[in-house]
Amino acid sequence: MSTGLYGAYGGRYVPETLIPALEELEAGWRALGEDFHQELAELQRTYIGRPTPIYETVRFAPEGKRILLKREDLCHTGAHKINNAVGQALLAQRLGKRRIVAETGAGQHGVATATVCARFGVECVVYMGSEDMRRQAPNVERMKLLGAEVQPVEFGTRTLKEATSEAIRDWISNVETTYYLIGSVVGPHPYPELVRELQSVIGREAREQSLELGRLPDAVVACVGGGSNAIGIFAGFLDDTDVRLVGVEAEGAASLGSGRPGVLHGARSSLLADEDGQIADAHSISAGLDYPGVGPEHAHLRDTGRASYVTATDDEALAAFHRLAETEGIIPALESSHALARALDLDAELVLVCLSGRGDKDLAEVLAH
Repeated sequence: MSTGLYGAYGGRYVPETLIPALEELEAGWRALGEDFHQELAELQRTYIGRPTPIYETVRFAPEGKRILLKREDLCHTGAHKINNAVGQALLAQRLGKRRIVAETGAGQHGVATATVCARFGVECVVYMGSEDMRRQAPNVERMKLLGAEVQPVEFGTRTLKEATSEAIRDWISNVETTYYLIGSVVGPHPYPELVRELQSVIGREAREQSLELGRLPDAVVACVGGGSNAIGIFAGFLDDTDVRLVGVEAEGAASLGSGRPGVLHGARSSLLADEDGQIADAHSISAGLDYPGVGPEHAHLRDTGRASYVTATDDEALAAFHRLAETEGIIPALESSHALARALDLDAELVLVCLSGRGDKDLAEVLAH
């Protein structure tokens, strides 16, 4: 069994009642055989729509620079979240769980979870902060159409942090029958490893496609909230030390840029917190980046220097959102727009951006600004 540690980060910091469930989850994950991987590969091909293409921008990139997009926005449901949801739903099925709970911020993980629950015929409950429900109303309606029960969370900042806390409370109360489908590379071990492996398909494809186009990129750029799309694409290039890995956080939610070590939602990582360890509020125009923590592997990659982490402001993300729409006919998610903003000014000739999702969910928020 893995220790679940990434240097000084990761691990399990949970109530005793959850240890058996986590051990069951890890044992089930380790025991998966070739039949699981074959079924997953078939669903990736026929249900998700993989492999997603790499597209070279024509007018978006500044003169003298090439910017490529890994088109996760073309996945079924419109974002990379479905890669993880399909894999975990298959695992839940093998563990005999007939009820799935999830948390969501931007709503894309909630939609992906509701989608796979509809596909596999299991009960679905999604916890979502009421502020995020306001910002992401189209995704709330999609979840309900797919048969999910969407539970509003009305305390704290009413965003992803509180939604995650409520999902964990539900799981603790119903651990015998319920599977908790975490949407990012956060939470207690083995979730960061499990989600990373399910999202690493992005990086494997991207590396192979880059070589088919002639060479590896100089830099790979991805937005970072919890960090699943970023760790997914980084995974394909970790051993290519000449390829820079750049994560882009929201300026108001820079857990890696201005955080400190601490424990949140069952794992030790880099968090936004005060000197007493109290979790600070995060802010981003993008609901999917509005989280005061980050996956433990990202904190480790930062400390070792293998990846660097920078920020983008709300205004910079909005400008990149409009620029991609107007120059390429592609409307990106606000999350991905943070990565696009930094790709424009990055000192690199050939840049690969993980376009983690599409932006139809964000139109009301963009128009309001």
